[in-house]
Amino acid sequence: MKFRLLIFTLSIQSLLYSQAKLFTEKNITINKHVEGALTIPTNNGTNSLAIIIGGSGPTDRDGNQNFLKNNALKKLAHSLTEKGISAFRYDKRIVKQIRQGYLDPNLTFNYFVEDAIAVINYFNATKTYHKIYVIGHSQGSLVGMLASKDRADGFISLAGAGQNIGDVLIEQISKTAPQFANESKTIINRLKNGKLVKDYPQALASVFSKDIQPFMINWMQYEPTEAIKELQMPILIINGSKDLQVSTNEANKLKEAAPKAQLKIIDKMNHVLVPILGDDLENSKSYNEPNRKISKTLIGHITTFILAHN
Repeated sequence: MKFRLLIFTLSIQSLLYSQAKLFTEKNITINKHVEGALTIPTNNGTNSLAIIIGGSGPTDRDGNQNFLKNNALKKLAHSLTEKGISAFRYDKRIVKQIRQGYLDPNLTFNYFVEDAIAVINYFNATKTYHKIYVIGHSQGSLVGMLASKDRADGFISLAGAGQNIGDVLIEQISKTAPQFANESKTIINRLKNGKLVKDYPQALASVFSKDIQPFMINWMQYEPTEAIKELQMPILIINGSKDLQVSTNEANKLKEAAPKAQLKIIDKMNHVLVPILGDDLENSKSYNEPNRKISKTLIGHITTFILAHN
């Protein structure tokens, strides 16, 4: 029995060692606002770098927020590096502010774009990589589009909206709280015109509170379909058929705006990049289940795209 246990233990150690040797990871500070992790293949790899930009909210480099741990972006980075593609993912500046106990009351959407530009410029300046690709997830899709122009060699939209965020909110509120649909349209139209709103339904305070409105006004100035038209580079648009937050219609809108882009709809993949075989309850629970495996189809599409343009 002891002999079998020893063999089992050695086998596990050997497996962990072989997996660990597929890549190395190190922390990098881009500037006072941005810190992240760079994963590098232990072999020569492709000499390409994927810069991963996270979605809305206080999202850290791994794709997690308080009480929501799924490691979506960590799994994405590690999976790509195992395929020979280096990857850099970073904490949004609001994450660092929260950890330091200070939140910038003047935070705008433009700051996220500036941070993404700083990351791309940093790696361009190192001249380490032959090609740099930007992968923007959810809100990070629009951030990535704006930052990639004239700076990156390719762009990948991952669960990115094709509509103005104001129009996305109207759709979401109409489905989840239809009693506030008309009022929300009025509020969002005012915000789109750069006007603050004093009165709003308290049930929607998380969307329309006064301290958030300047950020939303800034975000609403950008149209994803216009931004993607500006990119003179290879583009890959990906969405999952089980995405509860961003429907495949959004991906189709981006494709219509950029006809030369590749479009991949991944069957059963959800917003946190894992396959969902069950119902919406399973889908929602997966947002806080970090041990779920990332979609192999997703990694295959991204790897094929990068290798084809390397």
